[in-house]
Amino acid sequence: MAETPFFQYKGRPLVRCGHILYYGNMRDPFIIKMIIKSKQTVGDMEIADKVTIQLINTDPNISPRKAIVKTSEKPSLYLAIDIGVVWLQKALREAAKNDT
Repeated sequence: MAETPFFQYKGRPLVRCGHILYYGNMRDPFIIKMIIKSKQTVGDMEIADKVTIQLINTDPNISPRKAIVKTSEKPSLYLAIDIGVVWLQKALREAAKNDT
């Protein structure tokens, strides 16, 4: 069975499920989870104005609470994705360094 192609952002999958977005590949040691906490209406569009970001360890042997490595809250989805990309790149770089 062929894999379903996901929307890519900076070379990694970005998947939305309701008010939650996941950024990264589940086969990697870490992913980013962004939870839209609230939105405001601007004109005829809804814009996220409170987003929680979490850096999550994908190891299935870790409890869900301990899997959350880092967390923060940002006032927009743009800022959340921006910091999430940096966190994920740094975590994956550190994980690769520790594997060698």
